[in-house]
Amino acid sequence: MQIITRQALFPEGPLVRDGVLYYAEYGGDRVSAWDGKSISIFWSRKGSGPAAIGALGDDFVVACFASNEVAIVGRDGTTLRILNADETGGVLSGPNDIAPDGKGGVYLTLSGPWEPGPIIGRVVHLTAEGTLREVANDLHFANGIVRLDDRLFVNESEAHRVISFTIEADGSLSDRHLFLRMGEIGEAATAYPDGIKLGPDGNFYIGEFSAGRIVVVDQSGTPLRVIEVPSAAAPNLAFSDDGKTIFITAVDEPATAPYRGTVYALPTG
Repeated sequence: MQIITRQALFPEGPLVRDGVLYYAEYGGDRVSAWDGKSISIFWSRKGSGPAAIGALGDDFVVACFASNEVAIVGRDGTTLRILNADETGGVLSGPNDIAPDGKGGVYLTLSGPWEPGPIIGRVVHLTAEGTLREVANDLHFANGIVRLDDRLFVNESEAHRVISFTIEADGSLSDRHLFLRMGEIGEAATAYPDGIKLGPDGNFYIGEFSAGRIVVVDQSGTPLRVIEVPSAAAPNLAFSDDGKTIFITAVDEPATAPYRGTVYALPTG
């Protein structure tokens, strides 16, 4: 297991693009980039508290959890546009994770407040043209999100489960179903699913914020194995372009700001 850095500040929501690993640092108000040799700051915005970075056409999109904003960022790290509301004027409460829609746009989760606040988590769809609209609501802290063909999978962290939707032709969502409960796949009943990604093997990889664990399940939700890292929490992950490496963003001090963490790299085989 390779350690890329032990100095990350609440590393989250990573993305691999053109061989470069990008990862959000919530505790540092920045997105960092690792090119295989060195780490640099790719983007920063005071008070943003970013939770994830994704691709949006030729540009990037950053989910800014702390500032309730979505940032559109150029390939050079320049802020191009800041969104703070959907098309109806709805507040973007806690933007958290990002999944490509396969058409140049993305889906984003809006978590809403931590417990014991109201259950107001949402999913919004951002088109390549910049339209931002709600496609799902009433989610219990919407968090990790991933697309598989015409289904969208969303972690409801505070409900300790993963749900799924059918993606319609216009990008809207329907047919909400339970995919799995963490307590029914061998994890603790209170296990906190954070990030979720689709691996090169076609299986789902679910990062837990409640433990330094990535649980792997197949497309039916059957548990296959667990990847453990020596950190308190393993909230998110990404795969290399060739699928041979998994990058795990982990938090070592989840209860104390600035939430120092570690970024790991390990072979998938």
